[in-house]
Amino acid sequence: MTTDPQNFGIRRAVREDVPACARVIHDWAAQTDWMTEELPAEQLATLILEAFDAREIWVAGDPVDCYMSLDPEQKKIGALYCARTGQGIGKAFVDRAKGGRDFLWLTTHVPNTAAQRFYRREGFDLVAEEPPVPPDTVPVYRMEWHA
Repeated sequence: MTTDPQNFGIRRAVREDVPACARVIHDWAAQTDWMTEELPAEQLATLILEAFDAREIWVAGDPVDCYMSLDPEQKKIGALYCARTGQGIGKAFVDRAKGGRDFLWLTTHVPNTAAQRFYRREGFDLVAEEPPVPPDTVPVYRMEWHA
């Protein structure tokens, strides 16, 4: 399987992509039995828009069904959600985030063992358990990658 981002149509998001990014998060939360009720998609879109200029936001799909948000100042992957799993899109996003960097960190929900396995495969180590940051209510693990 190739992880060339061009094969997945990965591109920088534009503001018009924000509602689709919010839908990806909302749909994931609605389909995840351990996840508490997520904010409505409209509120998620507002939060994404508020952070838009300070983030590198990448999307894939037409219509958009996968996205990643990276805070380049904090070196934090703030979000990585993909409706199509097992195709290498998440790996392509993470590879893009690693490009030119020697450190990244992220949080993943404690019950999300599939995400933890994925990030471990991508070289991230679990370094701490942290309380949830509102509006989230599920505890998270902090994971870090060092080049």
